[in-house]
Amino acid sequence: MGIGKDVLSSGVVRRLLQMSRAIDAWIEPIGKVLNGLVLITIAVGFYNVVARYIGRFLGMQLSSNALIELQWYLFSAMFLLSFPYILKRGANVRVDFLEVRWGEQRKALIGFWGTTLFLIPFCMLGIWATIDPVLQSWGLLPDGTWGTWEVSPDANGLPRAPIKSMIVVSFALLGLQAISQAIKYWAVWQGYTEGAPSPLAAVELPPLE
Repeated sequence: MGIGKDVLSSGVVRRLLQMSRAIDAWIEPIGKVLNGLVLITIAVGFYNVVARYIGRFLGMQLSSNALIELQWYLFSAMFLLSFPYILKRGANVRVDFLEVRWGEQRKALIGFWGTTLFLIPFCMLGIWATIDPVLQSWGLLPDGTWGTWEVSPDANGLPRAPIKSMIVVSFALLGLQAISQAIKYWAVWQGYTEGAPSPLAAVELPPLE
C-alpha cells in the first residue's frame, strides 16, 4: 500500500515538473525579446536626441511625439516583460545574509510559501485590478459596446491601449512563472529532487527516476 502511494505521488510530481519545465521553456525566449527591445530602445532614443539637435540647427522638425512616446513605450514593455524572465533565472532580489545559513530544503520551504501566499495572489490581484481599465482603454463602454480606443492626447501621439495591455500580460506571465517556481520549490522541499539546487539558481531540475 505504501509502495502504491509512493508510485502515485512520484507520478504526480513527475507531471508537475513536466508542466514546470514547459512553462520555463515558454518564458525563456522572453530573454531574446528583451535583448531586441533594449537595442530598439537605444536606437530610437539616440535618433530622438540627434534629431532634436540637428533639427534645431536646421530649423526643421525631424522628430515627433510618436517617436518620443515610442521610446518610453519600448522601455515600459522591456520593464514589464523582464519580471517573469528574472524570476525564472533566479535573479530576483533576496535576503542573502539569511539564505547563506540555510540548506536547500529550508530555502525551498521559504520560497514555496512565499511564492504561494504572496507572489501568486499578488499576480491575481494585479490582473483583477487592471483588466477593466485596459479593456476601457481598448474602447469598452459602460453599456458593453465598443467605441474608439484610447490615444495619447499629444499631437501625433500613439494609441495607449497596446502598452496598457502589457500590464495584464506581465502579471499573467509572472503568475505562470511563479506557479513553475512553486512546483520546483515544493519538489526540492519534499526531497523529490535529491541533491539538486533549488529554483534559487537557474538550474534544470533532474527528472525523477
